[in-house]
Amino acid sequence: MILYHGTNLDIDKIDLEKCAPYKDFGKGFYTTTILDQAKAMAIRKSRIFGGNPCIVSYDAPDNLLQLKTVKIKNFPSTSKEWAIFIINNRNRDFHEFSSPDCNCDNKYDIVFGPVANDTLTTLIRQYQRGYIDSEILLKEMQYTSPSNQYSFHSQKAIELLKKAGAQWIK
Repeated sequence: MILYHGTNLDIDKIDLEKCAPYKDFGKGFYTTTILDQAKAMAIRKSRIFGGNPCIVSYDAPDNLLQLKTVKIKNFPSTSKEWAIFIINNRNRDFHEFSSPDCNCDNKYDIVFGPVANDTLTTLIRQYQRGYIDSEILLKEMQYTSPSNQYSFHSQKAIELLKKAGAQWIK
């Protein structure tokens, strides 16, 4: 399987220490199987941080989500569990790290699931603030564009990725 990482620079070696915290699935290295999604992220990152948009591609095992050598959290689609997981990982005040409903402590080596785009982020905030209930949250989440993200949170998981190349976007 080919995974893409949209960035503003070519990456020779993945360094988990350089990854930002409070992301959808916690601090980690994020990839996708969707080339256009990676391209949009590369353009966004270069606009924010400078540099030029670049898509770095990686070979990963086709059976990545079935591997027994790493701990995996799999969200095949949007769900209440997925939304709570994201809420907890993004929340700077969340401290229940032993909870299976977060990855703040990188208890999962790999997490897979949809991206919480701007529309979903707004819905999640409305849910958190009590403006909408879980039924409305779940109903509205069904109308988002398909997306996916594979996030890697341990060195053991990173070692499953083999760099295949880098493509600069003009």
